[in-house]
Amino acid sequence: MRGLLVVNPVATTTTERVRDVLATALAADVTMETVLTKGPGHGVELGARAVELGVDVVITLGGDGTVNEITNGLLQNGPLQDGPALAVVPGGSTNVFARALGYSASPVEATGELLAALREGRSSRISLGRAEYGGEGRWFTFCFGIGLDARVVARAEERRRKGRRNSAGLFLRTAAGQVTRGADRGAPSIALETTDAHSFPTGVGLPIEEADARVAAAGEAAGSVEEHIALGIVCNTRPWTYLNSRPVLACPEASFDTGLDLLALRRVRLSSVLRTASQILADGRGPRGRNVVRRHDAATMRFLADHPLPLQMDGEYLGEYADVALTHHPQALRVIA
Repeated sequence: MRGLLVVNPVATTTTERVRDVLATALAADVTMETVLTKGPGHGVELGARAVELGVDVVITLGGDGTVNEITNGLLQNGPLQDGPALAVVPGGSTNVFARALGYSASPVEATGELLAALREGRSSRISLGRAEYGGEGRWFTFCFGIGLDARVVARAEERRRKGRRNSAGLFLRTAAGQVTRGADRGAPSIALETTDAHSFPTGVGLPIEEADARVAAAGEAAGSVEEHIALGIVCNTRPWTYLNSRPVLACPEASFDTGLDLLALRRVRLSSVLRTASQILADGRGPRGRNVVRRHDAATMRFLADHPLPLQMDGEYLGEYADVALTHHPQALRVIA
């Protein structure tokens, strides 16, 4: 088995010791090349290179941003039937994707779990979401956000660049500051349109444009629902994120085996945001109330705002855009888990 080990050396919990332990452990089962990422975007190049070289598995040691870049490289030309599988060893601060696949948060324990999966030949195909915005297209593995959620991510990234340690506490403090200062309280209304997934054809093996068209056509056949919202969180699986070891279930029914799920608020007010946050953390049933909009198992979503709003994908800030279209792609990526 040929493999490519991609290491993000600046990820929060990635160390040379963990990298060396992982490479040594894999050497008995995989003919491995190890590459360190050099900066933003390099992971996309490495994922595309893995496809060109025909490797069997790409293993990432880094955070969710590294996973997202590798995924976008692997699927640069659309989902592949026989492309490289993706395996993940957590090396970031939250590691939502790795933990959603069932890996331990500890990189050492996760390495043992990965080795067992490789030796037993365990793999599965999972769904992904794809976002089209500002003339660009990008895949996401577990979440997408527009409005306040993305604004918090952007502010937290600014603080990290100034030397603050990436942690759950940083995001909590940033979110609290944004809410109490009334960020997005006067946010423009976002026109939301969703179509149910139900059962629609896979786009595996098709070019991206054709795969998107098949999903959109199936969604149109299922009918659409329109709403007006002030912020939206889209989940491709659960949880949305973690507070240390505690899963945060913004969309409790979300799964890699179904369409996209949505949690949205019609208005952004301090009282409603706090109520929704308490419900997310309380009982696992998810937010509810007159201010809450929820969707389960959607094939497509479109967000159209009066003016550009911040976007985030898999915990990484993307910038501000006014028109975003999301499509769900079942069985788009093969993972080792």
